[in-house]
Amino acid sequence: MKLGIVIYSDDAETVWNACRLANFSLNKGDQVSVFLMAKGVEAELLSNEKYDITNLLEKFISLKGQIYACGTCIKVRNKNATELCPMSSMSDLYDIISESDKIISF
Repeated sequence: MKLGIVIYSDDAETVWNACRLANFSLNKGDQVSVFLMAKGVEAELLSNEKYDITNLLEKFISLKGQIYACGTCIKVRNKNATELCPMSSMSDLYDIISESDKIISF
């Protein structure tokens, strides 16, 4: 299955659960793309002792998952793109939606 996950929250527990699902799905053999949007582009900054989001995102990449992040949302926050928050576009989000069998948002 091709799964698209859109993360738009900046709630650490919510993002952590989205990342857990993404990794679980990859381990089941699915193709997974994650699109960070709105407050979701802050995902890697949300890691804490209880919710190690950065580790989950790094594992996701190592498992060949694809991460995209809204370029406009990054710029609005005066952030720079990173490996865990790569600059992307609405076109990338559209492609994820049109190519996925299922889309879930957090």
